[in-house]
Amino acid sequence: MTEQVLERVAGYERRFNTLFEEYFATLSAGLEAPTFSRFTPECVELLRDLSLRGGKRMRVVLLNEAARLVTAEPVEGLDAAALSIELFQTHALVHDDLIDDSPTRRGGPSTYYAYRERFPRHRQASLGLTLLAGDLALALSLRVLLDAKLPAALRQSMVEVQTRAATDTYVGQIIDLERDFGGTAPDEDVLHCVADYKSARYSLLAPLQLGLLAAGEDPALFEPELRRYARLVGICGQMRDDYLDLFGDAAVMGKPTGTDLREGRHSYTVSALLSAVDGTERTVVEAALGDPTCTPETVAAVREIAENRGVAAGMRADMRRHAEQASVVAAGWRSRWRAEAVAFFERLPLWSVDRTM
Repeated sequence: MTEQVLERVAGYERRFNTLFEEYFATLSAGLEAPTFSRFTPECVELLRDLSLRGGKRMRVVLLNEAARLVTAEPVEGLDAAALSIELFQTHALVHDDLIDDSPTRRGGPSTYYAYRERFPRHRQASLGLTLLAGDLALALSLRVLLDAKLPAALRQSMVEVQTRAATDTYVGQIIDLERDFGGTAPDEDVLHCVADYKSARYSLLAPLQLGLLAAGEDPALFEPELRRYARLVGICGQMRDDYLDLFGDAAVMGKPTGTDLREGRHSYTVSALLSAVDGTERTVVEAALGDPTCTPETVAAVREIAENRGVAAGMRADMRRHAEQASVVAAGWRSRWRAEAVAFFERLPLWSVDRTM
C-alpha cells in the first residue's frame, strides 16, 4: 500500500471512531427504555465499551473504497452504512465470545465475562443478558439504516443487504460448529465454505454492496464477481488467522498461540497438519488437539512438526494463490470503475498476505 492509500485508510478510521463515539453518546436517549431500568443502560455501556475499544475498521475502509469505485465525491449514506456494519460486528463479537467461552476481547473482558463478574452467582442471567446484548446490537445495526435520512428505496436496499449478510453469518456459525464434530479433518471445500459464510459475506461482500449502493450503483448487476472477490479474500483472511494461531509471534499478536489446537478446532492449519502427519507425530498432534491444558512447550513441539512437514510453507503458498486470484478478479473492474479505486482492491489481498509473512 502506498503512503497516500495508508493515509486515506487512517482517515477513515479516525473519522469513523468519532462518529461511533457520537452515536453512543446519543443512543440511550433514543432507546426509550423505562426510567427504572438499570440493566438497559448497563447493556448499552458494555456494547459501547466493546465497540470503541479497538478494531481495524477494515469493513469501514472497504465500504468507503467501494463508493470510490464510482465517484471521488462525498457520498451520503456512508455514515449510516458504516455504523450498521460495525454494530453488526459488535453483535458478532458478543455472540462469538459467548459461543467460544472467551474471557477477553480487544484487550478487555468479553461481554459474557463482564456479565459473569457483575452477577457471579447468576450464571444463567449472565448468559441471557449476553445473548440480549448481542441481539440489541443486531437490532441497532438495522435501525440505524431505517432511521437514516436517505431515499426510502436506498434504505430498503441497504437493509436487505444487511439482513442477507446476517442470515448467511448465522448459517456460517452453525456449520463452523458442525465442522469440528467427527473424527476426520474436513476437506478443503468445507473449510472454504465456512470461511465464506461465517466471515466473507458480512465482512467483505456486504461492505462492497453497501458502498456501491450509496454511490448510486446497483451491486446486483455485478453480484457473481463481487461474491467471488469477497470469497477469495475471505478465504485468504481466514487462512492468515489460522496460520498465525500456530505460527505467529505471541508477543506481536498480544495473545497466546495454539488456541485452535487447544480448543480442538479443525482450522485450515490443524486440518493441513492432520493430513501431513502419521505415526508418532500424529500421536503428538492428536494428544494436543482438544486438550485445554496443552502447554506452550507442547504447542511449540506441534509447531516444529508442522514446519518440518511443510505445513507452514504450504499455507503461505495457498494464501498467496488465493490473494493473486482475488487481485485478478478486481483487475477486471478497470473497464467499468475508477482505476485508482480499483487499484486498492487489487492490492489489498496481497498486502494482507505480505503482512503475515
